[in-house]
Amino acid sequence: MGVAVLLEAARQNKVERFHHISTCEVYGQLPLRSRAAFKETSPLRPRTPYNASKAAAEHIVHGYYHTFGMPVTISNCGNNYGSHQFPENIIPVFTIKALLNQPLPLFASKHNKREWIHVSDHCRAIDAILTRGRIGESYNVGSGLERSVVQIADSILDILNKPHSLKKIVPDRAGHDTRYLLDSSKIKKELGWKPKTDWDRGLKETVLWYADNPGWWKPLLKKSHAWHRT
Repeated sequence: MGVAVLLEAARQNKVERFHHISTCEVYGQLPLRSRAAFKETSPLRPRTPYNASKAAAEHIVHGYYHTFGMPVTISNCGNNYGSHQFPENIIPVFTIKALLNQPLPLFASKHNKREWIHVSDHCRAIDAILTRGRIGESYNVGSGLERSVVQIADSILDILNKPHSLKKIVPDRAGHDTRYLLDSSKIKKELGWKPKTDWDRGLKETVLWYADNPGWWKPLLKKSHAWHRT
């Protein structure tokens, strides 16, 4: 409904461009042991109420384009990481838990995979779409790099020189998808975009940023529902 309100306000005020940032999760899930990837033409098959709301928003964006000629574009991105991320997402949660010598909560399906992209690469992709993208089109934005929950936990513990014994298995969340991966060949071919941040370097810089800035994240812990659930 929020997207619908924004679209209508943009239409009434003749906004020159409307870009909707969506997610890979609208496509559903992929088999864990496969090389398949979602294309922009893949059907939307969300599996949770949250993801269904994201898919519905995309349909409304397309509806405003076809009905009113709204100058829209859509991007679907994988999991972002980087500094200043609110401590309810996996990388800041694992990092802060490790810094505090608390158990890192790994879902039981710890080998499920996600595609990871540095937030700066995502921002460059949005800029490319806004400046060079075709109106009415969708663009997948991904790095092609997949990591499982246990791989991320191990990497963070290694960066901080913490024991792997800090890992703790917790029950899966409801509707936990197995795998997401995006085919980003369209944005690379049409707009000349590609990710620049190496995963190992980007993850280390991110983890060390949290280590160096406890004054930023400590006041936020009390506001994070995900933190208190773990």
